[in-house]
Amino acid sequence: MPQNHPPESTAAPAVLAEERRLHKDLGFWGLTAIGFSNILGSGWLFAALYAAQTAGPAALLSWIAAGVLCALIALVMVELGATRPEGGGTVRWPLYASGRLVGTMIGWSVLLSVGGTAAEISAIMQYAAHYLPGLYSGGTLTVSGLGVAVALSVVLTVCNWFAVRIFARLNNLISVFKVVVPVLTIVALFLSGTHSGRLTDHGGFAPYGYAACLTALAGGGIVYSVNGFQAPLDFSGEARNPRRTVPAAVLTGIGLAVLVYLGLQLAFLFTVPESLLGHGWKGVNFESPFGQLALVLNLHWLATLLYADAVISPGGSAYVGVAIDARHTYALAKNGLLPRFFMRIHPRSGVARRALLLNLAVIVVFMLPFGGWQDIVSVMGDMYLLIYAASAVAVAAFRAHDRERGVTRAEGRVPGVRWIAPVSFVVASEFVYWSGWHDLRLALPFVLVGAVLFLLQRREDGGASLGEELRRGAWLVFHLAALTVLSWLGTFGGSARLPAPYDTVVVGVLALAVFVWAVRAGARHLRASQVSAASP
Repeated sequence: MPQNHPPESTAAPAVLAEERRLHKDLGFWGLTAIGFSNILGSGWLFAALYAAQTAGPAALLSWIAAGVLCALIALVMVELGATRPEGGGTVRWPLYASGRLVGTMIGWSVLLSVGGTAAEISAIMQYAAHYLPGLYSGGTLTVSGLGVAVALSVVLTVCNWFAVRIFARLNNLISVFKVVVPVLTIVALFLSGTHSGRLTDHGGFAPYGYAACLTALAGGGIVYSVNGFQAPLDFSGEARNPRRTVPAAVLTGIGLAVLVYLGLQLAFLFTVPESLLGHGWKGVNFESPFGQLALVLNLHWLATLLYADAVISPGGSAYVGVAIDARHTYALAKNGLLPRFFMRIHPRSGVARRALLLNLAVIVVFMLPFGGWQDIVSVMGDMYLLIYAASAVAVAAFRAHDRERGVTRAEGRVPGVRWIAPVSFVVASEFVYWSGWHDLRLALPFVLVGAVLFLLQRREDGGASLGEELRRGAWLVFHLAALTVLSWLGTFGGSARLPAPYDTVVVGVLALAVFVWAVRAGARHLRASQVSAASP
């Protein structure tokens, strides 16, 4: 199988030596548990409420749409993981396919997205405040809460310190608990008694219009809840038989998670007491949705279990997040965005311990009381969607380059990716846009800082000229700037100068045009990289 790695990857023995230290210890169930655990974090405790408030019973359509669309994006990343298995692959593939400008900007986004793990730990403190009120106050951690959160971060880092096999076994145990409690919640709520007509009463199936289903994807927390399916791909370099196990694990994780979320949404819709629906679904308000609902229904044993799981579920996601962040930091060091010092793999454990320590420091910084949990995760979700979009470009660029070289069939390819890749890019761009102006006005300028970082760290090393590198990666800078402007003009929290549904249509057309531009630029980059590698 030909590899489309840039010249620097083949010319750096230190990189290859560290890559060989990774232990191939993960099988199908270990990878599936990693993906499922990463998806089923704190989102399941809140999303059913927020989605119902936003779209009413039509939120069920939002969950189905999110599952289908995320599966499309996942298929793109599955092909990359199966054909180019590598630790921290989601960081490496954009560099290989599009050059250093795109690689630096996506890498910068990944470095910032460590804040997602910090948000999960912050959520644990918020839930734990039910028992210890002094941990969380006014939307931020207290001094004592920050101390406990830092201690928990250290514990999670230590749990990831020793070996991938130990990590997988512990994660499997946590995942079992994370599956049992939501399923038990669904069963217990339905057995407590349901109210007929809930899908048609109180304003009908779509009381706020079907456009509200789009808003619920981001504003209802659905995108964030289903996010995280890429986790097995980041462990593809440590998987046994990755071409077979990684695709199956990713798709299985998405399918199981969507089924659980649909069950939770139905249980919430059918068991909320009539007395709380006097002002429709928008009038239903709980600070701790399933915990308080269980108390209202006199299911005190379930409420106790839910408040305990409200610590364990985000804890499981944070546990996986610490491991994934270390793989990303390891890959960023390979990319040259961070010093190679952080690429070092401990020979006995097969773990990037220096990367773990750096991420611990970043997590602590993000946990300082500068914002609430919801603000952090909404921005982090946009950054992950940009990574998915860059991966769609990468798979199409690799395929275009293969066609140029006469490679008609490569092992590990996913059928249909030729059309799935552009659809995935458009979908990821729409998800970013639908997250709204309030989030994008912070997230996208943060990512654009990566372009400045690229200019500051660029070295003259005999590669492409600065002008050529800027031309190869200009599509991403343009796309981010255009999405920012369209978000301000549009109807998702913007000025509404561009009315619905034309704003969504414009974003889709723009995304498709940028995708074509990006793939052509990527093919030119790969062609030039191949020529450079072949030169004496």
